[in-house]
Amino acid sequence: MIALQKPLVLASHSPRRKQLLTDAGFDFSVEVLPTNETFPAHLPAAEVAAYISHEKAVMFRGLKPGSIVLTADTVVIADNQILAKPSDFSDAVRMLELLSGKSHTVVTAVSMLCGEEIRTVSDAAKVYFRKLEYSEISYYIENYKPFDKAGAYGIQEWIGMTGIEKIEGSFYTIMGLPVHIVYRLLKPYFG
Repeated sequence: MIALQKPLVLASHSPRRKQLLTDAGFDFSVEVLPTNETFPAHLPAAEVAAYISHEKAVMFRGLKPGSIVLTADTVVIADNQILAKPSDFSDAVRMLELLSGKSHTVVTAVSMLCGEEIRTVSDAAKVYFRKLEYSEISYYIENYKPFDKAGAYGIQEWIGMTGIEKIEGSFYTIMGLPVHIVYRLLKPYFG
């Protein structure tokens, strides 16, 4: 376990982020506050994850003095359009059909609140899907229920294993937590 000078709080319900932070050797607690995840319409798609991650961190200002709070947000961008979490089966089909046979970008931003200071860093990766058949898309959605995932898929799940031909960038950025960035942000606080 990596010892930090201050308690670490992960402000996310994501089981993937919890697992990655655990696997990286950090001891932490989980606390989540409701956050409005809307963003200004004029904001470039590549900056949305950083904006939302920062806003999540702002919600913790003054609530956890003496702790380090980590927040994160992930967006999937295809054809300059942000694909959020799908609302239902047909929305997930629409998203996966949009990603099928093309490349898209995944941006994950991480914010670290320590005292009053918030540092936000974004990382982008490019994902290339082969052409997916409708039967594969429906099988994935029915069996993996990706309704809590931006872009309607998880790289670590069946559709990622069988449908992704290539990535450029960090696998962990695509999964939702760029561990290399988290490590770099926390390194000054190692005990």
